[in-house]
Amino acid sequence: MTTVNTAPGAGHSGPARDSDESAAARLGLRFTVWAERWFPDAYVFVVLAVAVVAAAALLNGAPAGEVARAFGDGFWGLIVFTMQMAMIVIGGYVVASSPPVARLIEWLATLPRSGRGAVAFVAALSMLSSFLHWGLSLIFSGLLVRALGRRSDLRMDYRAAGAAGSLGLGATWALGLSSSAAQLQANAASMPKALLDITGVIPFTQTVFLWQSLVIFAVLVVVSVVLSQLSAPSDRKALTAQAIGADTDVAVERCDPPARPGDWLEYNPIMTIIVAALAGYWIWQEFASKPAILVISNLNTYNFIFLTLGVVLHWRPRSFLNSVAKAVPATTGVLVQFPFYAAISNMLTAAKGSGGLTLAEQLSHAFVNLNTSATFPVTMGIYSAVLGFFVPSGGGKWLIEAPYVMKAANDLQVHLGWAVQVYNAAEALPNLINPFWMLPLLAVLGLKARDIVGYTFLQFLVHVPVVLFLLWALAGTLTYTPPAVP
Repeated sequence: MTTVNTAPGAGHSGPARDSDESAAARLGLRFTVWAERWFPDAYVFVVLAVAVVAAAALLNGAPAGEVARAFGDGFWGLIVFTMQMAMIVIGGYVVASSPPVARLIEWLATLPRSGRGAVAFVAALSMLSSFLHWGLSLIFSGLLVRALGRRSDLRMDYRAAGAAGSLGLGATWALGLSSSAAQLQANAASMPKALLDITGVIPFTQTVFLWQSLVIFAVLVVVSVVLSQLSAPSDRKALTAQAIGADTDVAVERCDPPARPGDWLEYNPIMTIIVAALAGYWIWQEFASKPAILVISNLNTYNFIFLTLGVVLHWRPRSFLNSVAKAVPATTGVLVQFPFYAAISNMLTAAKGSGGLTLAEQLSHAFVNLNTSATFPVTMGIYSAVLGFFVPSGGGKWLIEAPYVMKAANDLQVHLGWAVQVYNAAEALPNLINPFWMLPLLAVLGLKARDIVGYTFLQFLVHVPVVLFLLWALAGTLTYTPPAVP
């Protein structure tokens, strides 16, 4: 991973000094330097969360044995959802790294006519692709920035373009089809029973496809693209990929020739044709027999479609397997941390205190006492965003919050689907300055978080008031409906 060369004479026309950056960008850079030095790995945060929730349950009057039992009983309660989230990462990576998508990226990289226009172009595609799949958005955007960085005729600031590539995950992903919270709420089989009893099943028509949610998505896309273009350095101050020394070679999965006769099946597309025929026929049956929204809101079907697409786009089994092998390390955080999140959720909802109330019920009462139906969206949004700094996982954090905030939403008669989207819109905000989910993109670009957070911090400052205002203003257009518990 490379770092930005800010020595005198770096780049074509001199480097961008700190004094050339806006005050907000300088503040963001200082914050990231501090975070990289002092923030531990995200695993440490989840263990701290376990300790805090366990201590809170004990203070609530729950016996130590009951707290420990709730921890152990809940630990494997999300094993299905954990696997589903891991497959989202893998599916997005294999599609984005396939040869046909690489050719599409090369063509797209020829379209921008200026450096600032290229940054805005990356921002738009990053956010639009995140509506379909957040894993695809990260890798696709990183490869697009690399392709733009190879253009010798374009004075594009590589750091600003990298920041634009992260906007899909930092602004809009949770409002899209791969939203962990919306997918979880739409799939009864993936939810812990305690949460299912509180919220029931909430279909995509009441979350992702609410017109109010689509309005927030559209506003964030427009605001982010405009801000990306305005904040990108001019041609004179831009630090290009060449000035930084970043590796911008084509990053597409290639296969070496078979080394032995036994390898021929790994390189023969007949295996792909067989899989694609079976999978394609099943997918056709699903869409023919069910509404399209119902099909794509089933997380297993959603992942199945992307994996099938990855198999077909790579064409040769060896290319597909190589891509999967490179994607698996990116699932480490999901595989290790999600069982702890499940245990936390169970401690919140199962360990009863001396008054017969669980910790989730106590927190729910606090939310109800401090809010009205009008103030709840803003309060929940702020709370979700703050907690997101310390628990950088949309699905895992939802399992911590949902038991009490959704019970409070029921008590205050707030539209339950909108409560999910309040969480989704606010949950993405910390991703603009927390480097955890930037890591796959940064690995593709060969940058460090400190290289791009100055730009994403500026986006954060603008997004916070915009998101909170929209959450409050649009809430009044929705009517509460009691949960549909299976």
